[in-house]
Amino acid sequence: MVRPVNFRMNEQTAVNNYFQEDPHLKNAEINKKAQEEFDQFVKVLREQGVHVITISDNLERDTPDSIFPNNWVSFHQNGTVCVYPMFAENRRKERREDIFELLEDNGFQIDNIMDYTAAEDEGVFLEGTGSILMDRVHQKAYCALSERADEDLFIEFCEDFDCFPVIFHANQTVEDKRLPIYHTNVMMAMAETFAVICLDSIDDKKERKNVVDHLKMDGKEVIRITEEQMCHFAGNMLQVIGANDQRFMVMSTQAYNSLSDAQIKTIEKHCGIIHSPLDTIETCGGGSARCMMAEVFLPKA
Repeated sequence: MVRPVNFRMNEQTAVNNYFQEDPHLKNAEINKKAQEEFDQFVKVLREQGVHVITISDNLERDTPDSIFPNNWVSFHQNGTVCVYPMFAENRRKERREDIFELLEDNGFQIDNIMDYTAAEDEGVFLEGTGSILMDRVHQKAYCALSERADEDLFIEFCEDFDCFPVIFHANQTVEDKRLPIYHTNVMMAMAETFAVICLDSIDDKKERKNVVDHLKMDGKEVIRITEEQMCHFAGNMLQVIGANDQRFMVMSTQAYNSLSDAQIKTIEKHCGIIHSPLDTIETCGGGSARCMMAEVFLPKA
């Protein structure tokens, strides 16, 4: 997780991230609130035994979205680190090799780096586990196509990592228009035995059926959320492991409060829940709890 030093509403991402809103606060105040939310979030995770490695952003880089590292990097069980092409030019400066050194210092093994960033020269993007939702157990990858998720590059990724691609389109209503959702992980979250998904965002019935069929084929319980709940970041969750190998579904407090009692009970059938307030980060950044965590699957050295 990357602690922000210059967090603000990023004008370069706001062009197609319709979750971002201007809070009408000074940037210094926005960053201060984001730091407080970040620190509390890390504290809550660690209290449940989740191993969290944090690193601070660098003021010189001017990277307002560095708090969302999962978009530029992913870590895999075979010792591979994957680096991705980013839509916003100022987000490309988030990529840092010293983070790899930090992970190695923490006992993780890196054997290979897959670098897709040359695609930026062609105007082609694939924003990490924001664009790609991986079911690592069943070797499948789900992707809602958008300006930040190119179909051909996604298929190339799936070939490189021996994953079966599940491709679809997901939309949200913006001023009475149906427009693409910028990242798959805003409308869908994958856990070991269940998936949280806004099926209403998949307008094409065949695509919707295909996604559900794949989830059910792999034994996932499908927990359906509404588009309104999605707008409260109820699709932006991540399952993590805490103390005593216990599983937790991590989300923001806003996302948790948007869920019905029945939805919460269904999730708790499978694992515990961790939530923390991330209101400023969600409002300005248009991302939530899942976006803030770049999960590490690397082997131990």
